[in-house]
Amino acid sequence: MSAGVFSYESLVHAVSGAVGSVTAMTVFFPLDTARLRLQVDENRKARSTPAILAEIVKEEGLLAPYRGWFPVICSLCCSNFVYFYCFHTLKASWLRGKQSAPSTDLIIGITAGIINVLVTTPLWVVNTRLKLQGSKFRNADIRTTNYSGILDAFVQIVRQEGVGALWNGTFPSLLLVLNPAIQFMIYEGLKRHLKRGAPRELSSIEVFIIGAVAKAVATTVTYPLQTIQSILRFGQYQSTDESKILSSLRSIKCLLVNRVRKYGTLGLFKGLEAKLLQTVLTAALMFLLYEKITYCTFSVMGLSHSNYKRR
Repeated sequence: MSAGVFSYESLVHAVSGAVGSVTAMTVFFPLDTARLRLQVDENRKARSTPAILAEIVKEEGLLAPYRGWFPVICSLCCSNFVYFYCFHTLKASWLRGKQSAPSTDLIIGITAGIINVLVTTPLWVVNTRLKLQGSKFRNADIRTTNYSGILDAFVQIVRQEGVGALWNGTFPSLLLVLNPAIQFMIYEGLKRHLKRGAPRELSSIEVFIIGAVAKAVATTVTYPLQTIQSILRFGQYQSTDESKILSSLRSIKCLLVNRVRKYGTLGLFKGLEAKLLQTVLTAALMFLLYEKITYCTFSVMGLSHSNYKRR
């Protein structure tokens, strides 16, 4: 396969993944709002997701569940474009037409994730701040923010907290590259199992189910770190000892230990119901759209189905 065709195929995967993820996140965005609020607002009681959303709408207005939609979508689009492009570029270079294996998918997924984290963390820090500004918190110690938009948030964070603040939560994010790596390993493994050596396009229901299963496992395994990541990105503990080394292993350990002391082991999984509901449905729909867009694009552009089916 020539370098030009190879790059084109990677671009197709990247665009398909970005479009699929943006569409899916838009559909299930309120569920992400409920999850994030439970993670950072420690005094808000964990309830069912519909109850949390009803509470937010009652206190903050009908559009509150969609607060911060634009910066999240921008960040997600960039993040998934980078991840899908890196994943498929590395995979094609590594395998050179050979059959993949779970261990290979995991290693490639981790590598793509590290590149993605280093490039896109500032976008996620900004979108977390924008998504939570104007929210009504049960915890009176939480510092409120006032940003007029994405660029203003970048400027204020750099001016008030330094450039390094844009990479708050980078260390747990690097650990969390295991999340998409595990997700893709399980997804690709289940896809190979369903095809059983006979190249074919999986049905929509098959793609939806294996996408949901893969994301559910990855999310449950890594959820405690996702909670710490959200707290660090929000800059919630600027007046506490834990925040002095925001992106270090020590700060992560302190936050994990303190959360267990306050709420028990289950405190590490506060908001998991909302997260699972949101992330599983979003990932399942994203994979479904991604596979369909990729397949249709390869068909329309004349790249034979073999390029798609052998994945």
